[in-house]
Amino acid sequence: MRPTVTQRGNQRNFRENQEKKEMQQKKKRNCRFTEAGTIWIDYKDEKLLRKFISEQGKIIPKRITGTSAKYQRQLVTAIKRARHLALLPYVSDAIK
Repeated sequence: MRPTVTQRGNQRNFRENQEKKEMQQKKKRNCRFTEAGTIWIDYKDEKLLRKFISEQGKIIPKRITGTSAKYQRQLVTAIKRARHLALLPYVSDAIK
C-alpha cells in the first residue's frame, strides 16, 4: 500500500523539524554563584538581589537566569527576607 500525499508531507515536515532542532543547540547557562565560589547569598546585598527581580517585582525563574537549584533556593529566601525587612519592595512603583 502506497502512502498518501498527506502522509508523505507529514514525513517531510517531521524530518525538517528534526533537522532544525538539531541545528538550534541551546547554550548552557552557567550559575554565576558557582563560578564565583559564593558560599551563601546575603539578604543585605541589595544590588545583587535586584538583578534577580523583574521590573514588576517578581522573582526571575532559574531557567532564565541560569542559577543552579541550590542557589535559586537561597536567592528566593534572601529576596523574601529583604522584602520583609523593607530592603526591597514587594511591588514596583511603576505599576501603581
